[in-house]
Amino acid sequence: MNTVITIGRQFGSGGREIGEKLAAHFDIPYYDKELINRVAKDSGFCQEIIESNDERPTSSFLYNLVMDTYSFGYNSSSYIDMPISHKIFLAQFDTIKKIADEGPCVIVGRCADYALSERNNVLNLFISANEECRIGRIKERHPDITSDSKARDMMNKKDKQRQSYYNYYASGKWGHASTYDMTINSSVLGLDGTAELIAKYVEEFDRKSQQ
Repeated sequence: MNTVITIGRQFGSGGREIGEKLAAHFDIPYYDKELINRVAKDSGFCQEIIESNDERPTSSFLYNLVMDTYSFGYNSSSYIDMPISHKIFLAQFDTIKKIADEGPCVIVGRCADYALSERNNVLNLFISANEECRIGRIKERHPDITSDSKARDMMNKKDKQRQSYYNYYASGKWGHASTYDMTINSSVLGLDGTAELIAKYVEEFDRKSQQ
């Protein structure tokens, strides 16, 4: 196994869980929130600042200016005038490349497919799901979300954040089939069935990529 798997996902689609299942199946490292800890360690940025910018682009000049006073690291002359959100993106970009250098793994979100676009051993996936399934999963994961309307609002907000972040920094279009190697609706086969199908796809991709 030599393949790095990147996963884009709609909020509530089960993309995180599917990524965990794939990592367990292939016995390879998994990075989602774990990536934040690694970026903080590699870059010297405060973890809380990385979390506040995680897949959330901001166009607020004042926010970037204020937050920039709290950052450290990545402050060479080429970075000094750059907004903090851009600096954090570049720090994530560098860390994602380092992680991929270490071997096969699963990386969720953070424009990982774009960061690794020049590599031949990367398989880029996008997980979607039907609205009913997504709302049910959101309510299950967030006990404070008690109604379908609140779950739908949260779903739309998170998707908009992810789409804006991806479309701002990456060259493709978030969620568009042409951007990925495989897009799949997890509602059809469920999380286990989807993970099993993707695993077969990964195995075939891995076999061909090493020929």
